[in-house]
Amino acid sequence: MKILILGATSTIAHETAKCFAADSAELFLVGRDAPRLRALASDLTARGAKRVEVIAADLAQIDGHPALVSHAVESLGGIDAALVAHGTLGDQAASQADVQETLRQFTTNATSYISLLTLIANHMEERRTGCIAVISSVAGERGRGSNYVYGAAKSAVTQFASGLRARMAKCGIAVVTIKPGVVDTPMTSGIKKGPLTAKAEKVGRRIYVAMLKGEDVVYTPWFWGPIMLVIRTIPEGIFKKTKL
Repeated sequence: MKILILGATSTIAHETAKCFAADSAELFLVGRDAPRLRALASDLTARGAKRVEVIAADLAQIDGHPALVSHAVESLGGIDAALVAHGTLGDQAASQADVQETLRQFTTNATSYISLLTLIANHMEERRTGCIAVISSVAGERGRGSNYVYGAAKSAVTQFASGLRARMAKCGIAVVTIKPGVVDTPMTSGIKKGPLTAKAEKVGRRIYVAMLKGEDVVYTPWFWGPIMLVIRTIPEGIFKKTKL
């Protein structure tokens, strides 16, 4: 398989890439940290990847997306599957104090996703085959006072992916929406961990399986599905009084 991974230096993306490397996949990795990308390439090659290409890029720079995706397509000779996994958790207080910070966070976590998903989908639609996986979050299920800027961005990603899935199903292309809860990664280092915190290795493998099967919406770990069902049904008058 020929796999494009955007945000490849994230812990979850790396764990997913390990699974594809074991299948002797060809990988094209994109991330901001060039030295980290080179280290990942060596690691994944040692784990069995047939070929690993890397390119350093800031995915929040949307103007560069067309050239980036075209380069990946040319380098791989087509894309069989893609994982969009970049992002930042952001600082809710900083966003509240500065509208420009709010917009920066929304660009990174939502608008840049929409741009990349559109470009990748158009490529796969021409080939009429492929799988696109996108990491959203359970945070996008309902706006919470503690992180509504991040949550709103992930909600936009979820809804965009839902519509894209309906469109792409007509030509046999899967669009997989991944909704993790709290995962133990450097991105969540400032968050207090609890018993529901997941290991990145398990989340990465779950994404790998979902991509191979072409699933639709995946909560990982699974128990976030029923948890979020309950949270979505709490009346607004009660919900706004919570400390979530």
